[in-house]
Amino acid sequence: MTSPRLGDLDTPAHHDYLETVAQVIASGPYDATWESLRNVPVPRWYREGKFGIFIHWGVFAVPAHCDASFGEMGGGDWYGRKMYLPWTETHRHHVARYGPVDEHGYERFIPELTGEAFDPDEWMRLFRRAGARFVVPVAEHHDGFAMYDCSFTPWRASTMGPKRDVLGELATAAARQSMSFGASSHRAENWWFFHGGAGIDSDVLTPGPTRSLYGPAAPDTLQPDEAFLEDWLVRTAEIIDRYRPLLLWFDWWIEQPAFEPYLRRLAAFYYNRGHEWGREVAINYKFDAFAPGAAVLDVERGQTEGISERFWQNDTAVSKNSWGFVDGHDYKRSRDLIADLADVVSKNGALLLNVGPDAAGRIPDDEQRILTEVGDWLHANGEAIYGTTPWRIAGEGPTRIVPGTFNDVARDPYVREDIRFTTARGDLYAIFLGAKGGETVTITSLAWGAPHASPVERVQSMASAQDVDWRQDHEGVHVTLPDDSAAVPVVRLRFPKDPDAARIPPIIEGQ
Repeated sequence: MTSPRLGDLDTPAHHDYLETVAQVIASGPYDATWESLRNVPVPRWYREGKFGIFIHWGVFAVPAHCDASFGEMGGGDWYGRKMYLPWTETHRHHVARYGPVDEHGYERFIPELTGEAFDPDEWMRLFRRAGARFVVPVAEHHDGFAMYDCSFTPWRASTMGPKRDVLGELATAAARQSMSFGASSHRAENWWFFHGGAGIDSDVLTPGPTRSLYGPAAPDTLQPDEAFLEDWLVRTAEIIDRYRPLLLWFDWWIEQPAFEPYLRRLAAFYYNRGHEWGREVAINYKFDAFAPGAAVLDVERGQTEGISERFWQNDTAVSKNSWGFVDGHDYKRSRDLIADLADVVSKNGALLLNVGPDAAGRIPDDEQRILTEVGDWLHANGEAIYGTTPWRIAGEGPTRIVPGTFNDVARDPYVREDIRFTTARGDLYAIFLGAKGGETVTITSLAWGAPHASPVERVQSMASAQDVDWRQDHEGVHVTLPDDSAAVPVVRLRFPKDPDAARIPPIIEGQ
């Protein structure tokens, strides 16, 4: 079977940009080999920032429908695929509400993405208030609609829908808040995203300009062809050149074999551009798309069991059931998000937390509340997160993290004994994931005789900045958390600088 081809994927403009990509790669210092790319340093702003905001805003915010029967892909951002699959609840919903898909196709939603309330500065003030240090808007989702001023498609937010360069305005607003700016590309999945519409009466295969929105509509078992891969490369390179993101996030499916040489070319181009700008940049990838050390692994809605040797990232959402805006979100508690942030950071990771604005460009009130609560905690306890590194162990406690993707809600609730550790400037931070103020909790890892034990000199509550009652013995450090502790209490433990202090008696008390 030959792969579908679309004329606008192979133009003089594409060939000119491919030549630019080749010239930048030739300029060095990186070339398009894994040997050259596998030791790219992780940027300091990223390693120390730890917490960022992801933004899923696009045409899918208009239907705002969540299909609970579709499993992990039931979120509203997959509406464009599901509406063309007759066996889905989304298809039945679409036909009942909007009419047959050959009369009301996905592109009919674009004018309703008005963005009338979109205020990029307001968004960035909220994200800064939430304690985020970087922000990653979606530049293009699977649906092929570019939320930026793309030169290679007429289907773009700068001329349709909100008629604004959304990505560009967010980049400018992020700079005003001194936040590092990134961009995500889900363009690879456009190869097959609308394939369901190719086998039924729909507008997907209708001749005309709409075809370039719906892409090849190929089966996902078919590898993308050269025209599509080159288009993917130049679109991504243009995002890099036009908006200068410091972080480039890729969704899955780029691990397909056909992408491999294009990933190497894209990475060499991007890292050379970063070198040219004098800025540290990074790429996110999933599964095994990149060689270890060539980019930063991203685990979607998931965590690791222990400390990772390499810096990594968990991308998740404030909602359990969707990335984009839908009616009927199942929101997570801010306390649980804070606990997961602590778990990720204790294991040498960063958390990228997603919100989904509505079609008008408003971030829902519940999502603003959640972000504000996370920000309140970080304002009091951020010293235990920002600029820290993992301790000798990530933590202790009985609750097991289920590792891997789509497991962020698979674990049991944290309990009082669940603690995570971070360290900086010689201090140790203990973050109590399930404890409450007024409780006494024992840090067993600091028991006399334990492999990681050190004599403690002082214990302070991060929320109140006051000393707390504590005692160290052969069972551990017993800490009484003050009643004014935050939702997720944190204490700072300090150790004597005198090495002879190790000879102190086996029971130490503080208050």
